[in-house]
Amino acid sequence: MKKIGVLSDTHTYFDPRLYDFFANVDEIWHAGDFGSAEVFDEIEKFKPIRAVFGNVDGAILRIRLKEVERFECEGVNVLLTHIGGYPGNYDPAIRSQIYSNPPNLFICGHSHILKIMNDKELNLLHVNPGAAGKSGIHTVQTAVRFVIDEGTIKDMEVGEFKMNQ
Repeated sequence: MKKIGVLSDTHTYFDPRLYDFFANVDEIWHAGDFGSAEVFDEIEKFKPIRAVFGNVDGAILRIRLKEVERFECEGVNVLLTHIGGYPGNYDPAIRSQIYSNPPNLFICGHSHILKIMNDKELNLLHVNPGAAGKSGIHTVQTAVRFVIDEGTIKDMEVGEFKMNQ
């Protein structure tokens, strides 16, 4: 069993409230747009991290991270990227990977819109944790946590944080 925290679009800001929200997770997965290598380093000091770079991330993060990560966690096949779209409208850059070999769990960011939904056609769970940083179109900062246990994703929780100005 693993407890997972998921976030994206921090845009140079790791909100201190996330330390409490992610206190009991085993790993943090970041779906890109850290905004700075310092945010990656801060998260990495706090918890083990799996991550991809996003469209705003510069050369330092693009050297350290991949654009797409595919891995197994507790019997769940995971596909993690920044720009991914959503069921019925996956981004062309990732669409062929999703359709040719559907993961059990597809995680992306970019839109700043929290969205958790099943893709019934491909039998996968789509998670976009919204945006955890302060920059962007969103008015509430969001993050997600859940448990993966013997191939089952359960106990999905959303954290919503009023924007600090």
